Amino acid sequence: MWQVVVAIVVTLVIAVPVAALVATSYQKKMVEAKLGNADEKAREIIDEALKTAETKKRESLLEVKEESIRTKNELDKEIKERRAEAQRYERRIQQKEENIDKKADAIEKKEASLAEKEEALAKQREEISKLSEQRLQELERISGLTSEQAKDYLLKIVEDEVKHETAVMVKEMESRAKEEADKKAKEYVVTAIQKCAADHVSETTISVVQLPNDEMKGRIIGREGRNIRTLETMTGVDLIIDDTPEAVILSGFDPIRREVARIALEKLIVDGRIHPARIEEMVEKAQKEVEVMIKEEGEAATLEVGVHGIHPELVRLLGKMKFRTSYGQNALKHSIEVAQLSGLLAAEMGLDVRMAKRAGLLHDIGKAVDHEMEGSHIQLGVELCRKYKEGPVVINAVESHHGDVEPQTLIACLVQAADTISAARPGARRETLETYTTRLKQLEDITNNFKGVDKSFAIQAGREIRVMVVPEQISDSDMVLLARDISKQIEAELEYPGQIKVNVIRESRVIDYAK
Repeated sequence: MWQVVVAIVVTLVIAVPVAALVATSYQKKMVEAKLGNADEKAREIIDEALKTAETKKRESLLEVKEESIRTKNELDKEIKERRAEAQRYERRIQQKEENIDKKADAIEKKEASLAEKEEALAKQREEISKLSEQRLQELERISGLTSEQAKDYLLKIVEDEVKHETAVMVKEMESRAKEEADKKAKEYVVTAIQKCAADHVSETTISVVQLPNDEMKGRIIGREGRNIRTLETMTGVDLIIDDTPEAVILSGFDPIRREVARIALEKLIVDGRIHPARIEEMVEKAQKEVEVMIKEEGEAATLEVGVHGIHPELVRLLGKMKFRTSYGQNALKHSIEVAQLSGLLAAEMGLDVRMAKRAGLLHDIGKAVDHEMEGSHIQLGVELCRKYKEGPVVINAVESHHGDVEPQTLIACLVQAADTISAARPGARRETLETYTTRLKQLEDITNNFKGVDKSFAIQAGREIRVMVVPEQISDSDMVLLARDISKQIEAELEYPGQIKVNVIRESRVIDYAK
């Protein structure tokens, strides 16, 4: 058995290598056969590729040749077109050069003709200047005037014509403006005056105290005049005791002192005990009463006008104005009247009525202290208004109501107008004889200083100035300008209530005698 196994193993050992060797040789043959086929195919592929590349090369060369030929043809065509265009441009330039040459020739011909014309014009100018000189000489010979004299004569004629036309124009414009302005102003003023009914108050410098009997005069004088001296010393007022029955006159320029003396004297008369100590006591009481009265009068004035928020010191000064007069017109009544008129005028014009009343009420506030402090009542009034924080509208109305400063608001203009209305109404004021005559003399002096005025007369209590002019020096046209200049001069130099009419009269007279 083991022999069989050995035999089988030996057989297997021999068979396996032989089989492997046979397989290897077979595979080698197969590989060699395949390699031969691959080489052949490779050579075929290479040959085919070479043929294809040669074909592509020839085709590419043909395409390049065709493209170059086409490009060359296009370039040749473009070159021909450019040459043709350049030839056209050359022809145009040649034509333009020819035209320019023609124009240059024409310009030269024109310049030559212009030069000839200029020479001809120069000759004509010379001839004209000669003829003009001859004409002037002939005119001077005929007229008997030189050229300068003729020029002056013509200028004078033109000046007279212009002056006449200016005067006519000024007159027309003034009349037209006056018609329109006067109509409106009259409406406003008349309406305001009709609505404002103020008292006609006229003050004097004396007060009269009624006595129960004439025996009281002796008691007032006292032993050796000690009572009257004490009363005069305490009040600063003169007591005039004369033959007037049952009356004593108190004289003094200060109304407050006069009022204190009046109240004290009346209290002494009622009390019956008149001696120096009692006089001093009554004067002190009277002073306190007057202070209370001043405050009450100021408050009453603000209530009457309807103005509130005024500083208490200004209210006190308003009350003090009850005892202050201007040309005989009570200052407080005047201020109330101006406030009412200002408010009415402001209402007509659509302005702030309260502000207008406030400015009108305070416009003369400086008169309450002008006897005690230096300066005009306008300056003092402005200082007081600034001190007690009044507004710029009120301050401007105070400082401009007499024309010292230009009014900056319509309310200031209304206060100025209302002040004039209040002062100018009949019975409001009166002037002393000296002031009256001085103003009339100043009025005539102003008009007499104008050239061409022969004489002038102030008439109608100074409300009109009648001016007689020299006819040879003042023409009808000059009269308009002269009247205007005189009016402006009067406004600038004089202070007066109301308005002054300037009446210029030109009159020619011829006198002869029958013999």
